[in-house]
Amino acid sequence: MKKTMLLLGALMLSAAAGYAQESRQDASISATVPFAPQVTGNSVQENMSMTIGLLASYRYLLTPRSGLEVNYSYAQNTHYYQVFGQAQGGIHTLQQEISAAYVFGLNFKRYNPFLEAGPGAMIFSPFKDAGTTNLDVKQQTIIGGLFGGGVAYELSPSFDIRAGYRGFVGKTPDFDKTGNVFKTNRYQLISTPSIGIAYHF
Repeated sequence: MKKTMLLLGALMLSAAAGYAQESRQDASISATVPFAPQVTGNSVQENMSMTIGLLASYRYLLTPRSGLEVNYSYAQNTHYYQVFGQAQGGIHTLQQEISAAYVFGLNFKRYNPFLEAGPGAMIFSPFKDAGTTNLDVKQQTIIGGLFGGGVAYELSPSFDIRAGYRGFVGKTPDFDKTGNVFKTNRYQLISTPSIGIAYHF
């Protein structure tokens, strides 16, 4: 009986060790360049300045080809509005993304292309500084969807260089300005190309 229990215990430990070896996690940090096309609707025109930001991600591989990812990104930019053709100044903004995604990847020697998609939230927080000419604006959270893809190049078993494109689709922010003056009633695609480094553990 003792031998049987010891054998079962050894088998369970071997299975757990094998699973631990197969499971893959990584954390990455990347530089980003978020930008968006001009949006026009409801007699309102909105432009978002191009900027540089940061993206941090954690990925857990469920299988060698599929995994789950959570993301946080940070950038500062300025939103410019025109209403009935009249310039309304700018809103200097802290833009933060919190998202989760399903990731599907392939392996070709050192190259690992991947696709991803999932839900997310984009938080726009106005700075009350010289870059904001409209002070009656508020923080706004936009719920939307994330999609994208890229490729990782393996430098070693622990590190890779990762480059990709991510798109976030959600309603164009209006910052809850009094009288809905900045409301376009349109959706916006925020594009975010990125390049960075990932650590596997």
